[in-house]
Amino acid sequence: MYAKYVKRWLDALLALAALVVLSPVMVLTALWVKLDSPGPVIFRQKRVGKDKKYFQMYKFRTMVVSAPSETPTHQMAGATRYITRSGKFLRKSSLDELPQLLNIVKGDMSIVGPRPALWNQFDLVAERDQYGANALRPGLTGPAQVSGRDELPIPQKARLDGEYAQKITLAGDARWVLKTVGAVLRHEGVVEGGTGKK
Repeated sequence: MYAKYVKRWLDALLALAALVVLSPVMVLTALWVKLDSPGPVIFRQKRVGKDKKYFQMYKFRTMVVSAPSETPTHQMAGATRYITRSGKFLRKSSLDELPQLLNIVKGDMSIVGPRPALWNQFDLVAERDQYGANALRPGLTGPAQVSGRDELPIPQKARLDGEYAQKITLAGDARWVLKTVGAVLRHEGVVEGGTGKK
């Protein structure tokens, strides 16, 4: 009942409420990004959504406009040279992810679920196929996000996503959200370059 009917509407309501409450933070963040470096405030990227349908995911821009846009940052050689001054803080604090609240309201994403893969992360998408995880809406956070994030090898990420897909509950989602808050405060699992072979 929760996974099929309640989760989507609860996601939308909570994301809408969060957008209202966090709007001052988002406005100030947008101004900082704009003043810090030339380019758009919002970065849009093609990602894999529910049932492997593509959508445009939103983030506050944390890199210079000349940075490669189709490569996961943790697989990018010398990634730190592209990150802006504001971007360093936004990525470390995960504030760059706040525009994804709009994706949740639109129905592209959920609050909890597998993190949306880039359209060209074929290995990750293929691994998730084995566990049925691609049938879910991708999440703002999820099991892999709080269990190692960039440090996890792809098979382990997919397995965690699959375990989540098999048992989606309100209590479980609340637990992952609380774990995410702790992981963000401790800046766990964020790796800028160097884990592409894992």
